[in-house]
Amino acid sequence: MRAISSNSAKANINKRFTILLAVIVMGLAHIVVFKQYTKGILFALCHVAFFVFLPTIVNNFAGLITLGEPQPDLHILLRDNSLFLLMDGMLTIAFVALFVGVYVISVRNALKLQAEFDNTGRMPTTKGFFAELATGSFPIVALLPTVLLILFFVVVPLIFAASVAFTNYSSPHNIPPNNVIDWVGLDNFRFMFGGNALWAGALGRVIIWTLAWAALATFTCYVGGFFMAVVMNNAKMRIAPFFRAILILPYAVPGVISLMVWSNMLNGAFGVVNRTLIQLGIISTGIPWLTDVWLARFMTVAINLWVGFPYFMLLVTGTMTAISQDIYEAAKIDGASTFQTTRRITLPLVLYQTTPLIIMSFNHNINNFGAIFFLTGGGPTMPDSVTTSAGGTDILVSWIFNLTVNLQQFHYASVLAVMIFVAIAPFAIFNFMQTKSFKEGDV
Repeated sequence: MRAISSNSAKANINKRFTILLAVIVMGLAHIVVFKQYTKGILFALCHVAFFVFLPTIVNNFAGLITLGEPQPDLHILLRDNSLFLLMDGMLTIAFVALFVGVYVISVRNALKLQAEFDNTGRMPTTKGFFAELATGSFPIVALLPTVLLILFFVVVPLIFAASVAFTNYSSPHNIPPNNVIDWVGLDNFRFMFGGNALWAGALGRVIIWTLAWAALATFTCYVGGFFMAVVMNNAKMRIAPFFRAILILPYAVPGVISLMVWSNMLNGAFGVVNRTLIQLGIISTGIPWLTDVWLARFMTVAINLWVGFPYFMLLVTGTMTAISQDIYEAAKIDGASTFQTTRRITLPLVLYQTTPLIIMSFNHNINNFGAIFFLTGGGPTMPDSVTTSAGGTDILVSWIFNLTVNLQQFHYASVLAVMIFVAIAPFAIFNFMQTKSFKEGDV
């Protein structure tokens, strides 16, 4: 009994010793206890690199907290640049997070080796380490470069852009490097959401129009595409493929060109549409297609329908080819009309297949900058446009463009960007979670 108790105590001491070495220095347990020198040296080099860059890390964190100090006596190139300090701080946070992740991996791996030793009584070998890299750990090693690229070129810039919402980065008093910017917490959000009646009114108007625009643009394009797909599919004409090719032309031409052409054609004073209607005697004065708020909004939806319905027509046509013709034949035998088969068979089956794409299209239209900017430029002007730069057809993303380019109010633009992300991210995540690749994946 004493021998068994002694062996158990020895195993506990070995495990505590392993944990202690793994926590003190990365890779130390691998070198001292398990004699896996290659893995241990790699982990140890990561720890050494962290300590080498520790002074820079501390300095970057200090700069992230203060965002620099005003230095009017120095040359402009020698002053603290708050944007550089902010970006350096974000990169440092990513580097520290990466280091912590590697640290946790090293400790967990040491515990895993200890558990294997306790169960088998055999010491892990370096050959086993390389065999694990070639088999079980190969996906992680292969994806590591991609993960690093996403971290430093996608995640860090996104966090940087979102952090601007919590600063006073704006013209004319807080534009680096001439001036520094400061952290202001949630003041920008309070200002946009009721702190100033003019800006809050513009924000409410733009949000309502953005959601209405996204819903109308998605609905009209889908209904138009579905209708034309059903018509072309049921058409008995030999030249139906020719008409189908004609209908695809608006989608084949770059959208920017189509929108700019329509913008010129609908010009109230010199546009081809008004001049033609006047020459035909239908109207006596030009119609303000793009200068009246409600008419401009109607035209954006209509022109977007003309540009976007061919995509859904192709999508629905491809989906309809997968529906068995036996279902339609059985429905016709039962006396169903074309309208009934379309409503009871085609529409439910097509919707089942295309609902995720409808959600994606709605998300896309919330950020459909080109459809607004190249057609109306966000106009016409509204009573608050001089102060807020928000036009009558501006959606959130086009308003962000105006705030950054025209007014240089970067902090308010960042607030809007955060709002868009919060609104769209749940839809995108939900849509991804419904895919088979997510449900059936092993990750």
